[in-house]
Amino acid sequence: MKKYNIGSIIPFGGYNWRILDIKNNAALIITECIIEQRAYHDAYKDITWADCSLRKYLNSEFYNKFDAIDKARIIPVLNKNLDNQWYGSKGGEDTQDRVFLLSLEEAVCKYFGDSSLKLQNPGKNQRYWFQRKDENNSKRMARLEANKESVWWWWLRSPGRVNVKAVYIHGDGNIGIQGNNILKGNISDGKCTGGVRPALWLKLEKSHLTMKSL
Repeated sequence: MKKYNIGSIIPFGGYNWRILDIKNNAALIITECIIEQRAYHDAYKDITWADCSLRKYLNSEFYNKFDAIDKARIIPVLNKNLDNQWYGSKGGEDTQDRVFLLSLEEAVCKYFGDSSLKLQNPGKNQRYWFQRKDENNSKRMARLEANKESVWWWWLRSPGRVNVKAVYIHGDGNIGIQGNNILKGNISDGKCTGGVRPALWLKLEKSHLTMKSL
């Protein structure tokens, strides 16, 4: 009988997903690779996760790619959207999501090792980045689904230093807590090519579960 472990890779809905957590016969999963590249929002203005176009896409068009059997296994959850800890920019309303992006806190403190001390106690010269040599950076690195030779940066749902930016994970796994621009991106041609790694809670069979540390 198949066993589901934290850290395992499982197929679901045409993608490979990594199990980040298991609770109450359900698993929190995230795509192992960056499955596509999209802007966080479709207009350059102050925005939070609750109202951004990327959330709308993930909970409608992307969600509707799953068949009825897979949809029945996806559990809607209430997500907390905290303010940015370094800058105080607003996280916005709590949201009920079927599919979502991880938050800053989840990526830093819970599911890719614990770098919470760096979140809570930034160094005096730290303004935009976590430490380049953070021991957990390698756990947050992700490759493009379309080109597995290439690492890329990917979005979190949390706000950056202002609300026209959102926090992201750099290609080297470091936390860009100041954020990338939600539409334009921080690259010379003005295109926003932020990586998308959807996450969701998936129903599992109780008899198949076993716990193992990531």
